[in-house]
Amino acid sequence: MNAITNHDMLAIDPLLSSGKRKPVALVIGSGFGGLAAAIRLSVKGYDVQVLEKLDAAGGRASVFRQDGFTFDAGPTIITAPFLLEELWSLCGRKFSDDIDLRAMDPFYRIRFSDGTWFDYSGDDAAMRREIARFSADDLDGYTRFLADAELCKTLGFEGLGCIAFDTLMDLINAIPAFARMGAWRSIYSLVAKHIKNDKLRIVLSFHPLLIGGNPFSVTSAYALINSLERTWGVHSAMGGTGAIVQGLVKLLALRGIPIRYNAAVTQVRIANHKAVGVELQNGEFIPSDIVVSNADTAWTYKYLVAPEHRRHWSDRKIDNGRYSMGLFVWYFGTNKQYHDVPHHMMVLGPRYKELLTDIFKRHKLAKDFSLYLHRPTATDPSLAPAGCDAFYVLSPVPHLDSGTDWASFADTYRATIQEALERDVLPGLSKHIVTSKMMTPQDFKDRLWSFKGAGFGLEPLLLQSAWFRPHNRSEDVPGLYVVGAGTHPGAGVPGVLMSAKALETVVPHVNAFV
Repeated sequence: MNAITNHDMLAIDPLLSSGKRKPVALVIGSGFGGLAAAIRLSVKGYDVQVLEKLDAAGGRASVFRQDGFTFDAGPTIITAPFLLEELWSLCGRKFSDDIDLRAMDPFYRIRFSDGTWFDYSGDDAAMRREIARFSADDLDGYTRFLADAELCKTLGFEGLGCIAFDTLMDLINAIPAFARMGAWRSIYSLVAKHIKNDKLRIVLSFHPLLIGGNPFSVTSAYALINSLERTWGVHSAMGGTGAIVQGLVKLLALRGIPIRYNAAVTQVRIANHKAVGVELQNGEFIPSDIVVSNADTAWTYKYLVAPEHRRHWSDRKIDNGRYSMGLFVWYFGTNKQYHDVPHHMMVLGPRYKELLTDIFKRHKLAKDFSLYLHRPTATDPSLAPAGCDAFYVLSPVPHLDSGTDWASFADTYRATIQEALERDVLPGLSKHIVTSKMMTPQDFKDRLWSFKGAGFGLEPLLLQSAWFRPHNRSEDVPGLYVVGAGTHPGAGVPGVLMSAKALETVVPHVNAFV
C-alpha cells in the first residue's frame, strides 16, 4: 500500500483542517459488523480505534491455517455484495480491485437421507426443472412463493433493514409492513401454504438455519433471503471469506484506524450515567466519547456493563431470551480431491422437524444430525496443498443449556460425523484425512465470548426482531451502541453489515462534541 501523505489525510478527514477536536469512538471487536462500523464512523468524522480480543481480525469470520490448509472459521457465503462495495466506495476504492468474488452455480446442493438431492440455484428455469423432478404439481405454488419472498425482500430488507428501531414510533411505522409480510407466521408455514411436497418444503424454508433460526419458529419475513439470493446471487471469495476481512483491515489502515489485538475488553466504564470508555483485561482504561460493541450483545450487557446500569437488559431478561443453536464445526483436509462434491452442500439426516425441536426447544443433543459441508477448494484450489481438498462440516447442535461436556465428547461426535460422511458423500475419507481441528459451543463461549455458546445470538423470532431486538443505540447506557448479529437486523453477513448502516442513523453528529 502506498504511503498516506498529510494532504491525503486532510482529504480523508476534513475536521483535521478545521482544527476541531475529533470525538473518539472505541469499537469492541473486529467482526464484519465492527469493521464496517469503524469505517462508517471514521467517514462521519470520528477518531476510531478497534479493540480485538484475539490475535487477528474477523471474530466469527477469522481464519485458521494448519498444515498448508486455510479454513474460514465461520461465514462462507456472500449474498449481498453491494453492501461491501459501499464500504470500499466510502474509502475511495473499488471492491473488485481488492476482492475476487465468484458466483456459485448451484448455490447449494441439498442432499436428503435417501440419497436424492436438489440443486438450488438462481436460474429460474433450472429451479423449475428441479422442482418438477420432485413435484410438478408444486410449480404454480412455487411461483406464488416467489412473489411472497420478493415482497418480504422489498418491505423487510430494503424497507426496514437499515432502520435502527430506536423508538416505539419506529415499530408503529413498521407494523403495516409486518402485516403485509404475514410476519406472525413461520417461514415453514409460509412455504407450506404454497408447496405440498415435503422435500420441497424443506428446500424452500431452510435458509433461517444459516442465521441461527428454526424454520418452524422464525418469522416468515426471512423469506427475503430467498429473494436476496435470486437478486444478487450467492458468492464466495477467492482466498476465502478471510480475504474480505483482510480487505476491510486494509481499508481501516487507509483511513488511519488502528486495530489493537490481544486487547480483551472486560468492562464498559460508565460515569455520570454515560459510557466514557472501556477497561481492558490488563486493567488499562481507554477513554472515549462513544463505545460501539461488536462483541456478542448478550455478553456485552451481562458481563461488560454493571447490573446497576441495566434497567432494560437485566440479567433476568438476558437469561430468559431464546438463543440460536450452537455449532459443532470440524475443519479437515484430505490428501485427495472429491470432484463430485460441490462447494456448498446440505447433508440432511433422517429427521428434520423433530431434530430441530431437539436442538432449539428441548436443548437435547440427539444421536442423529444434519450437516452443512463446505468444500471451498471446489472454487479455490489455493486453500489446500496441490491435489488436496479443504473442508469444514458444520452440525447444528443445542447451545450450552444442553449440558454437553464437549471437552470429553467432541471427538466421539466428530467420529460419528466422519462415519456418516464416509458412508454417504466422501468415500474412503478416513484413509485420506491429513489435518483436523474442531470448534464446539464451548469454544464459542470461551474463545468468542458468545453467551451460552450460541452461534448467532438471539434466535430471530418475531418478538426478538426489529424493535424487540437489542437496539443499535443502547436502551440502558447513553454513549453505548451495538452492532453485529445480536442487534437489528440480525445475523448473517448482510445483517451485520446493515447493522453498521443503522448505527450511522443514531450516533451523534461529530459537531455535538466540539
